[in-house]
Amino acid sequence: MTGLGEAVAEASAGETPFDLERLFRSRYAAIARLIAGIVRDRACAEELAVDVFLRWSRARPMPPDTIDGWLYRAAVRIALDELRREARRSRYERLLTFFRGHPGPEEVRAAGERNEQVRNVLRSLSTRQAEMLLLRANGFSYSEVATALGLNAASVGTLLARAEESFRKEFVRRYGDEY
Repeated sequence: MTGLGEAVAEASAGETPFDLERLFRSRYAAIARLIAGIVRDRACAEELAVDVFLRWSRARPMPPDTIDGWLYRAAVRIALDELRREARRSRYERLLTFFRGHPGPEEVRAAGERNEQVRNVLRSLSTRQAEMLLLRANGFSYSEVATALGLNAASVGTLLARAEESFRKEFVRRYGDEY
């Protein structure tokens, strides 16, 4: 007999109390592999395998011939509990992501200030440049911008680049290099 068999025989004969360390050494790797096969995370499985043995140490006494069955059932239950815990954690994280999507009061105030800065800079640009930037920011294509403003479609790219550069320079002049 080796490992668990010897420990069970000794405990049955009343010679020594059942040795947790011997049980741990003989069954830990198998329990950890079983759990890793369920949770698909080796590090987590190793921690959970230790928990299985801690629970066993608190659950005694039990007949020696039931120890293996108890350990494997406990390992499966702990692994399933971890999967459920992970599913709950993922669900809560998705909810937090949803709620974080709504800005807080400080973010609303900062966005309002930024919008006011952009409006001030747009007011300082020529009407055509401001119109081009607004149309493009609202998803208009070059040809749609050309049609809306009565421009040659071939020149919209150049005019738009100049408008963007004018906007950037004016923003930096007024508010610093934040934009």
